[in-house]
Amino acid sequence: MAVLRRSSYALARISPARPYATSSNASKLTIGIRREDPLRIWERRCPLTPDVVNELTEKEGVDVLIQECERRVWSTDEFVKAGARVHPTLYPAHIILGIKETPLQEVFNDPIPALSGSVDHPLLPRTHLMFSHTIKGQMYNMELLSKFVSSDIPGGTQTQDPALLPRLIDYELLTGEDGKRTVGFGWFAGVAGALESLSALAHAQLELGVASPFLYTPRPHSYPTLASIRALLKDVVGARIALEGTPKSLGPLVFGVTGMGKVAQGVLDLLEDLPIEKVKVRDLPALVGNPDTDLHKIYVVHALPEDYFVRNDGMRYSRSDYYANPQDYQSEFHSKIAPYLSLLLHGAGWSPSYPRLMTNEQLTLALEKAQQVGRGRFACVGDISCDIEGGLEFLPNTSTLSAPFFSTRPNTLPAHLPSVTMMAVDILPTALPLEASQHFCRVLMPYLRSLIAGYRGTNTRQGKEHEALDKATVAWNGKLTEKHAWLQKPLGIWSRSTAASAAAARAYLSQISSDTAKRDTTLNLKKKVLMLGSGMVAGPAIEEICKRPDVQLLVASNSLADAERQTGSFANATARLVDMSDAEQVGQLIQESDLVISLLPVPFHPAVAKLCILHRKHLVTASYISPTMRALHDEAVAADVLLLNEIGLDPGIDHCSAISLLDSIRAQGKEIVSFTSFCGGLPAPECAEDVPLGYKFSWSPKGVLTATLNAATFRVRGKNYHIDGSNLLPAHIPDIPVSKVIKFEGLANRDSLPYAKFYGLGPADEMRTIFRGTLRYPGFSRLMNGFSRIGLLDSSAPIRLDSWTSLARKSLEERLGTLVMDDDLSIRSAIRDAVESVSLDEMGELVDSLCWLSCMPHSALESVVGNQTASLPPLPSQPMLPIDLFATLLAHKLRYQPAERDLVVLHHEIVARPQGRSDARSVPSTETHTSSLISYGTPQASAMSRCVGLPVAFAALQVLEGSVQLRGVHGPTDKAVYENVLRRLTEVGLGVSEGVRRGTGSVEDTLHRHFSNRGPALEA
Repeated sequence: MAVLRRSSYALARISPARPYATSSNASKLTIGIRREDPLRIWERRCPLTPDVVNELTEKEGVDVLIQECERRVWSTDEFVKAGARVHPTLYPAHIILGIKETPLQEVFNDPIPALSGSVDHPLLPRTHLMFSHTIKGQMYNMELLSKFVSSDIPGGTQTQDPALLPRLIDYELLTGEDGKRTVGFGWFAGVAGALESLSALAHAQLELGVASPFLYTPRPHSYPTLASIRALLKDVVGARIALEGTPKSLGPLVFGVTGMGKVAQGVLDLLEDLPIEKVKVRDLPALVGNPDTDLHKIYVVHALPEDYFVRNDGMRYSRSDYYANPQDYQSEFHSKIAPYLSLLLHGAGWSPSYPRLMTNEQLTLALEKAQQVGRGRFACVGDISCDIEGGLEFLPNTSTLSAPFFSTRPNTLPAHLPSVTMMAVDILPTALPLEASQHFCRVLMPYLRSLIAGYRGTNTRQGKEHEALDKATVAWNGKLTEKHAWLQKPLGIWSRSTAASAAAARAYLSQISSDTAKRDTTLNLKKKVLMLGSGMVAGPAIEEICKRPDVQLLVASNSLADAERQTGSFANATARLVDMSDAEQVGQLIQESDLVISLLPVPFHPAVAKLCILHRKHLVTASYISPTMRALHDEAVAADVLLLNEIGLDPGIDHCSAISLLDSIRAQGKEIVSFTSFCGGLPAPECAEDVPLGYKFSWSPKGVLTATLNAATFRVRGKNYHIDGSNLLPAHIPDIPVSKVIKFEGLANRDSLPYAKFYGLGPADEMRTIFRGTLRYPGFSRLMNGFSRIGLLDSSAPIRLDSWTSLARKSLEERLGTLVMDDDLSIRSAIRDAVESVSLDEMGELVDSLCWLSCMPHSALESVVGNQTASLPPLPSQPMLPIDLFATLLAHKLRYQPAERDLVVLHHEIVARPQGRSDARSVPSTETHTSSLISYGTPQASAMSRCVGLPVAFAALQVLEGSVQLRGVHGPTDKAVYENVLRRLTEVGLGVSEGVRRGTGSVEDTLHRHFSNRGPALEA
């Protein structure tokens, strides 16, 4: 779901002057029905029905205005026929009704002409009714609240008469004499949440390889009425369960329900349409453990607080004591209830001072026990409460009706335990817009009539409705009501933050050019940057961009929790959930921005680029220019758009540093005869000890694996060489002299020859040497070649695993085309057949590594001291390619641990000579220039994330300022771009070190010795 945060600078602090209405309706009581925020695409509810509008206009003499909206459950024409009038802004309305909070630009806080006959005052304050989401001090809505209070309160609105500021009534605070809420959608949230959760359960069970009757569950928004939904649920799903039963392999299906309010009641009422049997918590172990339990019904346990909350001292639950001393209680839900459930329908509320239903640590315990209880236990949760990291700590974010469920696994969850499917839609009632709106209107009307009477002066402000409205009032007469006076504190924090940001913006604007200052003198012209993706390199880029107070950053990601975590510390950054398959949504985000940064996987870039061209927005990426991207050059030029790519590390910093050094050498009147470049992202040496490959992965390693299979072409000492992908690893260079301290080996990196043209070196066949390579620690290539030869990198045919320890055997069977017995000696024999001539030491290293990685059967594993076979990722249920299976295993076994750091190494070597000299081997006339970068990760950020994210940020801000004149598809070859990026990198401690010495290059000499000794076999 989109996280809607309010820009601190969206509106001026003083209400705009407006002419008061002068039509014949100016003195007639007017109610306005608001269009809901267009950004809430699923919001179809309406506070009043056409029937009630007809009653108000025809019988009660009220003028009703309505804003046009094509999404609303009732059409605008239906309201017009009922007596309403269409109005674009609702400005003449005394009482303005909506469901969710009003968009800031649509809040009218100036007064309205009094009704005819009023002599006390010619003007009256308006009344706004909504779910304002301000009453808990939500910082993102403090600007909304500020429009209802005067400047006597920090951040308030400047006005000559505070009593004329509008009244804010929050539906959430309307209660009856018993203290329970009277106006809301709780029951409908329960009904819709149960339906969406049943669909999520069906998907979770499909992932287990089982089709259940819940595949036929109707999704609530897809049917016109609730009655039709319930009939389908009963007649199709329920009848199928009663007739055929539920899948035997899953055992009895048990649904747990929490909560005691209207949400829980809605869930329970909906489940009555299924063949259910209600059971007690104490019945669960015997019920699930009995093989004779009837599978032709669903078992429902309504778990109450006394079932799972206990005092820390072991005493029983007491409701009064619990609310008085919540810190003295803890939950046992994870051990007593969760492991037996097929589906949890969570409808209980939670506050920070109270114990959680389940913590992340308790989730681990629950899943450990659930694995023992039976298949599919605690596989799915419908969190209807939608408290992010609340009662269920492992809920990382809410979901939307477009994508109602997702898989979650907190960082504390061991890899051998499965993820949990979560349904957490936070606007569930709008999936039932008809009945939800009818109910809402019915319970709201007594309060609305009381407000009407109050405006007309026909009551004495007595009665239960008046009292309830007073209690539900957040602000009135320019003041916060007594109950909500505490909101002055978050208002003050918001106000000070706004003032500080404004001051910083003014200070920044005073330092930039007059042209830029003219564009940005008002805060309303704040530049908007859209960042697509919130992966591992996003953090440093976000931090750098947010240092600019004149920039507003929106991070849109498929992981809202990641995006919120990375933007939460910055006042000028917000997060939003995005579905990249929804071109309309992505296009809207791009249209609303001034510049787009894409940190998405490479295949997404061309589609994003096309939308940027369509909406005439510049784009910055860190990825290589693909043929598809390059084909967009002419379109981008025609649209006056820059698509700037290859501005990360490799590619990125490597280009910038190489071109800068090359320009410097040429300026000295010298010509380039040799260019070599190596780059590598590695674990720091102390983190690479005693792990296979001397390597660790911070994301999926499949890209690393496939890179070892790429063919390579390059030129060394006047000869062109070509290496087939199958021979790349055996042809590795054992000792690349880029460091006097750390030893590296190298691999040729794809086709180096086109870089002669890219770097302006002239024709490749006129260069003596041109070579680009990848750095790894010694032994990487030899061991990876062993993995390749036994079939672990194959991508021709999928295999199905019995266990992770069968991976080596299954890959060998596919590679050798013969059956391999499942015992240690047979597998070792098959490995020898696959790798052929290797030394005993190499064979031992390969087998030991396979054991360490848990690819070998248990008999071999037992010989490897310290290996923990329990810590493994979930075993895929479907056949997969060996390379994908191996990548999954490596991502888990060779992942970075807390406190481990990474290392980035970049090294260019350029050999030059005076122009016109042909004796390229003459030592006195030859110079070797070097450019190097070595960076280690810090506790705050990895070296890789800084070396990729920061160049992206520097280039994006430069493009945003308008100082890059390039258009079309480009890399960072423009001098203005690479000089700025290198200067800024130096400022943050990532500057390259340059050097020069007489003589030929040591790297070039190493390459020459290595490839000349391999004979003509590799020569192209």
